[in-house]
Amino acid sequence: MPCSKSLCRSIIHCDMDAFYASVEQLKNPELKGKPVIVGGNPQSRGVVSACSYEARRYGVHSAMPLAEARRCCPKAIFLPVDFASYKLYSRQMHNIFKDYTPVIEPIALDEAFLDVTGSLSLAGPAPVIGRQIKDRIRNELGLIASIGIAHNKFLAKLASDLSKPDGFVIVPSDRVQEFLDPLDIKRIWGVGEKAANKLYSLNIKQVRDLCRLTEANLVYIFGSFGHQLYNLARGIDYRPVEANRKAKSIGRETTFAVDVTNSADLEHHLLELSTDVGRSLRKKSLKGKTITIKIKYNDFRTVTRSVSLDEPTNLDTTIYKEACRLLKNLLIRPTRLVGVSVHNLTDGEEGAQLSWFQEKQNGNDSLAKAIDAIKDKYGENIVTRARLLKPKKNDE
Repeated sequence: MPCSKSLCRSIIHCDMDAFYASVEQLKNPELKGKPVIVGGNPQSRGVVSACSYEARRYGVHSAMPLAEARRCCPKAIFLPVDFASYKLYSRQMHNIFKDYTPVIEPIALDEAFLDVTGSLSLAGPAPVIGRQIKDRIRNELGLIASIGIAHNKFLAKLASDLSKPDGFVIVPSDRVQEFLDPLDIKRIWGVGEKAANKLYSLNIKQVRDLCRLTEANLVYIFGSFGHQLYNLARGIDYRPVEANRKAKSIGRETTFAVDVTNSADLEHHLLELSTDVGRSLRKKSLKGKTITIKIKYNDFRTVTRSVSLDEPTNLDTTIYKEACRLLKNLLIRPTRLVGVSVHNLTDGEEGAQLSWFQEKQNGNDSLAKAIDAIKDKYGENIVTRARLLKPKKNDE
C-alpha cells in the first residue's frame, strides 16, 4: 500500500551486526574470524549476551544459557560483558547519525531509527544517506551495520533484518505488499511462537495468507492484537521516530551461580537490585508507579508479580519493601534468577508535592540523594544498604 503524501516519511533503521562480539574483535584482532561469545564464564549460570557469526554457525544465539552455548561450540572464546567499550562505540555511531539528522530514536546500544525526511534537500535521497552512514561506520569505526530504508518504522526494521549481516535493503512505498507477501508470519512484529502456531494451525504461513483474513476475523482470534496484525500485514505503521523517547521501565536482574532456596537470601538479592534500580531512576530524574519482581525457577519456569502504588517513587526503600511483599505471594523453591523492575514512569517532578510529604517525612528522599552524591564522588561501592531495610511485621 503506497504511503499517503502526508505520511510518506524517509526512515532508516540501522542495526549493528553482532555488535558486542564485533567490538571485542576490534579490541583484540586475534579474535577476528573466531567464534566469540560475550556473556561471561561458561561454567556460570549466565546467558549469552551476544555472539559472533562464527559462533552462530554452531547454533549459538542470544539468551542461550552459557553452558549450552559451550556444548554447541566447544572451541568458542567466552568473554565478559564490557559495557564501557560498547557504550563508547555506540556514542561514536550516534555522532555519525547526527551529521544527517537530529531525529534519532535509540532502541539499544546497537540500533536506532533515523527520520531523514527533513534532510533530503541537503544530504540527498534516503538511500544515499543510508549508504553513507553504512560506509562511515565501516571506515571510521571498523564495524558492520545492516541498513533498512522505508517510509515507516515497521518496514525499515524488517528490511534491515532481512539481509543480515552487512545488509542494505530498500522498501519502495509503491511495492510494499510485493515485499511483504512472501515473508513468514513470524516476521510480523509481535508474532511470537504462540501466535505463529495458532496461525499455522489455520494454514496461515505467509503474510499473503494473513491478508486474506478480515480485521474482524483477526480481532475475534487475537483480541485487540488483531488490529495490529491487520495493519502490519499491509505495511501500515503510523508511529513517528521519537527523538526524545523515554524509557518505559527500568529494571535489573541477577542469575545465581547456585540455586537459591530460601526467602531470606532472595530478599538480600532483592535489596541489591532495588538499590540499583532506585539509583538508576534518580539518575534519569524518573519515578515509577508499578513495581514488578521476576522469578525464574531451576526448571526455567518464569513468574512475575506486580503492584501499583498510589504515588510514583524512585526510593530504594519503597521499591524494596514492595518487592518483598510481592515475594511473599510466590512459592519459594529452587530459584536461578530474580529481577526487579519499575514501570509506568514519569518525570521525577510530576506529583512532587504529595510524594514529597509522604516520603520526605522519614528523611528517605534526602538520604537517597546524599548517598547518590557520595557514590558519584567516590564510586558505586563506597556505600551499601544494610538488610535493616527489611519490612517490619507491622507494615505487612
